[in-house]
Amino acid sequence: MIPAIKSLQGEGAPSYFRLRTALSYCAPLFVNGIALPFFPVWLAGLNFNDHEIGLVIAVPMVVRVLVTPVIAVFADHMKERADVLFWSGGLSLLTAIALYWTSEFWPVLLVYGVQGATYAPYVPVVESIAMSGVRRWGFDYGSMRVWGSIIFIVSTLFGGQMIGMWGGTMVLPVMVAGFVLTMLTALITPRIGPTRRRNQPINLQSPTGSSLRSPQLLITMIGVSVQQSSHAMLYTFASIYWHKLGFSGTQIAVLWSIGVAAEVMVFFLSRMLSRRFSAWTLIFFGSSMCVLRWILFPINLGFAGYFLLQCFHSCTYACVHTGIQRRIVGSVQETQEASAQGAYYFYNGMFLGLMTLASGYLYAWLDLSSYYVMAAVAAFGLGMVIFARNLQPRSSAIGGGAHGVS
Repeated sequence: MIPAIKSLQGEGAPSYFRLRTALSYCAPLFVNGIALPFFPVWLAGLNFNDHEIGLVIAVPMVVRVLVTPVIAVFADHMKERADVLFWSGGLSLLTAIALYWTSEFWPVLLVYGVQGATYAPYVPVVESIAMSGVRRWGFDYGSMRVWGSIIFIVSTLFGGQMIGMWGGTMVLPVMVAGFVLTMLTALITPRIGPTRRRNQPINLQSPTGSSLRSPQLLITMIGVSVQQSSHAMLYTFASIYWHKLGFSGTQIAVLWSIGVAAEVMVFFLSRMLSRRFSAWTLIFFGSSMCVLRWILFPINLGFAGYFLLQCFHSCTYACVHTGIQRRIVGSVQETQEASAQGAYYFYNGMFLGLMTLASGYLYAWLDLSSYYVMAAVAAFGLGMVIFARNLQPRSSAIGGGAHGVS
């Protein structure tokens, strides 16, 4: 058991909870801010082809979907869910160090796949702790989640500068530093005891008897995951494509960062958005913008055009993510919180992994026209969510814009 710096149970819990939960998001998103945009550049530096890059990026996602639900259910039954984070960060650090001794395709695939397994539970467990704070004390989810996104921006801009100076060789040292930070922040992550059923905030009602087996929740999570998987082409090949267009490392970092900056604005405004719009509306709007985003992406818009298009990330990810989190809160009890997050990350990772794997072949075959396939995928996910929404009786579907979570 990893010792907590200070127990948060008792009257002082809320004030400590928000700060430490916000910090818990920062370290993993620092790692993501380097790995997501620049790890493919490191792979390209090893002379891997498009198929190999797609496979290396996809395998950890597939592995993650097998590991995350198991660890999440285990975390729901632990005395302290946060203890999972230290071991997740530590084992991931070992895999990052191991990448120093790998340069061939199969060893890199194996080590990065193991990293996908060890790193898998980190963010879902942090999310489950954050949502416990939403349930117990009525904290705003966005105000905690936003700081991780800000760190993502900082690390991506930092990575862009490093790429400009040292190329892809800078990726591994920064990833190692990031995993060290995940271990340190795991020590200050809130220890709030096991999940429980009491003290639900009035404005976040969880229907009695609701569960992960609800067809509406399952179809909604799958639909959102399909829509989110359409980002695979962007995550895998955007940096390489922008580099071919002549954009500098700093410009590429700015393009990644502005997308997350737009996401940050949504998280800052999440409380206001939640009062004005239902969770369904946020998901529908974000998914529709996702379709438009991929239709426009193949057009050579220049740096300014892609800068504007990257701002769509505020809709295609942040609005949708905020909406699905509200649907989870409104559909399951806190005793199933980590399991619900694990299930969502299972679907999300499974479809993103499969689409990432497919993206290597699609990009090699269709080049930029492959983004039209991503638009179709996003539209299909939107259709599934619309179907799930219609499973809900009209009377209960109407509520939740200002005071509920529907």
